[in-house]
Amino acid sequence: MGKDTKKIRVGGLAVGGGAPVSVQSMLCAPSWDLQANLDQAIALEKAGCEVLRVAVPDIESVKLIPAIKEAVKMPLVADIHFDHKLALEAIAAGADKIRINPGNIGGEAKIRQVALACREKGLPIRVGVNAGSLEKAILARHGGPTAQAMVESALGQIALLERHDFTDIVISLKCSDVKTTVEAYRLISRENRYPLHIGVTEAGTERMGIIKSAAGIGSLLLDGIGDTLRVSLTADPVREVEAGRDILRALGIGKGVNVISCPTCGRCRINLIELTKEVEHALADIDAPLTVAVMGCAVNGPGEAANADLGVAGGDGEGLIFAGGQVIEKVPQEKIVDKLVELARQKAKAFEDS
Repeated sequence: MGKDTKKIRVGGLAVGGGAPVSVQSMLCAPSWDLQANLDQAIALEKAGCEVLRVAVPDIESVKLIPAIKEAVKMPLVADIHFDHKLALEAIAAGADKIRINPGNIGGEAKIRQVALACREKGLPIRVGVNAGSLEKAILARHGGPTAQAMVESALGQIALLERHDFTDIVISLKCSDVKTTVEAYRLISRENRYPLHIGVTEAGTERMGIIKSAAGIGSLLLDGIGDTLRVSLTADPVREVEAGRDILRALGIGKGVNVISCPTCGRCRINLIELTKEVEHALADIDAPLTVAVMGCAVNGPGEAANADLGVAGGDGEGLIFAGGQVIEKVPQEKIVDKLVELARQKAKAFEDS
């Protein structure tokens, strides 16, 4: 959760003010292909996406908004560039939030129209600053798209909205460079209390994109910075949601089971790599914040994983099931996954009932 940020609402979802950090993604199907967008939206919601964004590049694309809202329950954000009239149409069509870019949306009169329309409907605006589209004057003043330049751009846009009594604002300052992104968010978090949408933009393909995002998003969340996030990947957007949830889980602030496992060594007498994959897959639908350990031998078993809620230490054709550092049962190898799932579900139910 963010550092004492203002709470706003995006549809029925709270963002900021101590609300859980939410995971977002964006549709990438062609805007003219309604069915492809609907299929993707449904898949994203199933994967655990909590806020969905859709590009609105032209007036025809506005039709996506009511159709998507009919298909899924997630709040829907309309992503607008260049034409403020598209923002007005998206608001009228039922969007739950508007994302604009201060570098390309137009002058104050156009911003005022969008702000007034959003205020009338009770919708927030995300001021989405991108290093690749900063105002020319700001770029000249800072000598390029620095963190300070991004913050200056955001603060200018915020001031403009505030002049028109609009304060339901979310801020993002994204750059493809991890260090610049982190620096920009750290700077802006000292300047105001608006909730922050964090992420590294143009992060790349799935492998490097997840690494860059984990480094940037993880650094910020450990600092207490960030209220909602998107992992931007050149990949299926479902992988963005999975990666975002994994980052939260790794930091101990997300839903779901955190599976820990040892890197194996010559002592291992069990196929730990495949076993860990099976366990992770089998526990994927459990939302309780449990830690389950899959360890290769007694050396790395109950002792090193004593803080795990549940775990297994592999042996030769068998496994020692343990909880709280204490061995509770020995099971044959083929029963390990079933036993861990059984016990994990029991603990998850106890967690829900407590």
